[in-house]
Amino acid sequence: MAILSPDAAVASLLALLVVVALLPTVAEGAAAPLSADEIKRRIETHRTADVTLTVTDAAGKPLAGAQVTVRQERHKFLFGCNAFAINTADTSPDQLAYRKRYAELLNYATLPFYWGGFEPAEGKPGTARVRAMAEWCAANHIRAKGHPLCWHEVPAKWLDGKPLEEVQALQLGRIKREVSEFAGLIDTWDVVNEAVVMPNHQPDKNRVAQLCKKLGTVELIKQTFNTARETNAKATLLLNDYDTSAKYEALIKDCLAAGVPIDVIGIQSHMHGGYWGAGRAWAVCEQFARFGKPLHFTETTIQSGEIRKSINYQGHYTDWPSTPEGEKRQGEQVAEFYRILFSHPAVAGITWWDFSDKGAWLGAPSGLIRTDMSPKPAYEALLKMVKQEWWTGPLALTADNEGRVVFRGFLGDYAVESAAGTAKMQLNAPGKSALAVTLAAAPTKP
Repeated sequence: MAILSPDAAVASLLALLVVVALLPTVAEGAAAPLSADEIKRRIETHRTADVTLTVTDAAGKPLAGAQVTVRQERHKFLFGCNAFAINTADTSPDQLAYRKRYAELLNYATLPFYWGGFEPAEGKPGTARVRAMAEWCAANHIRAKGHPLCWHEVPAKWLDGKPLEEVQALQLGRIKREVSEFAGLIDTWDVVNEAVVMPNHQPDKNRVAQLCKKLGTVELIKQTFNTARETNAKATLLLNDYDTSAKYEALIKDCLAAGVPIDVIGIQSHMHGGYWGAGRAWAVCEQFARFGKPLHFTETTIQSGEIRKSINYQGHYTDWPSTPEGEKRQGEQVAEFYRILFSHPAVAGITWWDFSDKGAWLGAPSGLIRTDMSPKPAYEALLKMVKQEWWTGPLALTADNEGRVVFRGFLGDYAVESAAGTAKMQLNAPGKSALAVTLAAAPTKP
């Protein structure tokens, strides 16, 4: 055991006091925010409702003593993934298995609108291809989000050489076109992606970065968001970034002060080089929750292979396999990460990035399923949480003399059934809720 000199001992004590001072404080008698009991308590508090439901027949008469089944059909919380690989024209076994596993677990999908890929030739957008993907989402009750409307990466090459005034008009015009074309199918958009670094990203040759530098980041964000809002007043608009530093906080603050209609703050959480840990996950939630906006973790990756501390994010690896020990680790970390985020009241959605290892970004083993479409432990862990642990019903209930049933349910969409008929209802807010539904038989088809 090393013996410290008096000066070294004092220095060590001061360093320890600094570390302690920087740790999140917990009120006296309160549970630590990362304890299992506190996570469970928060999930019950923020993700469920205590419901008194009155069921009546078509004439408005309470169904006293009726046998009633209450069944959850969808979560309010958004559990998503990018759905770039969805191809409804492909009937191969891999594609069918991909779509089946996707719809079995998820209710949210990110669809590709990278300008250079979506419109490789000026005036020839790939609307039909992405529309088919969005229609598949709608048919499977999966909410779709477009990503992104403005980004300096994957630019349209045909912008090169155009005056910046024309680039500006084209950028705002493509936002208006896409938001208008897909209204009703896609009403959620990552409007601006990775704006913190945008003005300084290859400004000598990147026209979108040059436009950002000319207008100023806040002004570009304001114009793009205002265009999206004017085009679809009901749309949910996100600002999205991987930067979780004070720079992103300052940008959000400046945008809100300028009146930018940001509905949701998007946070990327790619962890190819190692897991954040529960503490950092919680701290990031707290950091951005102070703006009073819902948070979406928009791009989440926890990979299932070798941990590589040095990663080329512009490259593609062909020697990075998924391993049994890596898959075990990934499953445990995914479960912890999702529990932390699901328990935080500001978080409204989590989007995993690559659903399958096949075609995954960087060639990393970052999917929830393998290249042969078989599920990894991470997929199984999420399926168990999302569709069992955090799922309500079917509940077999008996109405009292006034036609009331009482239950606790996770927020989302529900079906209510009895001999008298069926009805739909929604649980939208946590806490106590008094609702009523009329159960009526479905009309007979002619």
